Amino acid sequence: MKIFCIGRNYVDHAKELNNPVPSEPLVFMKPNTALLLANRPFYFPDFTNDLHYEGEIVLRICKNGRSVQPEFASRYYDAVAFGIDFTARDLQDKLKAKGQPWEIAKGFDRSGPLSNFISLENLKDPQDIHFQLKKNGNLVQDGHTRDMIFNFDTLIVYLSKFFTIQKGDYIFTGTPAGVGPVQIGDELEGFIEGEKMLHCAIK
Repeated sequence: MKIFCIGRNYVDHAKELNNPVPSEPLVFMKPNTALLLANRPFYFPDFTNDLHYEGEIVLRICKNGRSVQPEFASRYYDAVAFGIDFTARDLQDKLKAKGQPWEIAKGFDRSGPLSNFISLENLKDPQDIHFQLKKNGNLVQDGHTRDMIFNFDTLIVYLSKFFTIQKGDYIFTGTPAGVGPVQIGDELEGFIEGEKMLHCAIK
């Protein structure tokens, strides 16, 4: 089981972090030990002083494939969930400055809270999913997947050029603008189409 993550997939998010808008998907990965399930609390790690939330739609792969062609890409995913890509921003900034990989800033244990999945068949428009993140009851992120630079099909085609995608793999598809820091005591809630999907208490 693999967890693919896509960076800078919304123009406004790339701009808010003063990053260039990518011309092709920016891919990194999390290990499966990054998953935090069943609305369990997140315990603030001792190696960062600047932990940020990034709310995302997570895609579930439903069949194996390699070098998937665009006209068949939609057959390879069947459900979405709400996920948070926790990022140790201070570590990431240091790594970026040195041109080094981001894994310790993005893939640490429990850095990927994830809700239950819902079938795409139950969504009114699977290509335009509305999702939101609230922090302590206040709306901080409000996104639509129609605004992704690289849509679901494009991500499937691109990833399958380099990796065999397999049933049960996940793709964190990127975060919209509005990312920000969390502190011990904060409460995060993730919504898809107005339905609360995820609760994460920071402890």
